[in-house]
Amino acid sequence: MPPTKNKRKSKEDILKKQPKQAVTREFTIHIHKYIHGIQFKKRAPRAIKAIRKFATKMMGTKEVKVTPSVNQYIWSKGIRNVPYRIRVRLHRKVNEDEDAPEKFFTEVTYIPVKSFKGLQTQTINN
Repeated sequence: MPPTKNKRKSKEDILKKQPKQAVTREFTIHIHKYIHGIQFKKRAPRAIKAIRKFATKMMGTKEVKVTPSVNQYIWSKGIRNVPYRIRVRLHRKVNEDEDAPEKFFTEVTYIPVKSFKGLQTQTINN
């Protein structure tokens, strides 16, 4: 009998294999690990790019729309002093545009929280 691999499936592997449909999830993104070591004048722009990349990875869509509230929160302390964490709601929505190359897009919305302690990823029923 050939040896079997006991590879544990990651969260991304499970999300990739599910059929795509409109869904909403809440995540806490640890921005600090994405911008650690980045020069000061590029921190806030890099944080926005990291949020887009995170949304693409978690929701499996190439098109990501970041709302102005997320942008304002990232830039609230300036270009250098980006907040360490952000709580966001990711909506995977059906693309209404008929010419769109993809069937879905992701919208990123900011959720204000007092503390990040004990928060976990939540799926919200629409």
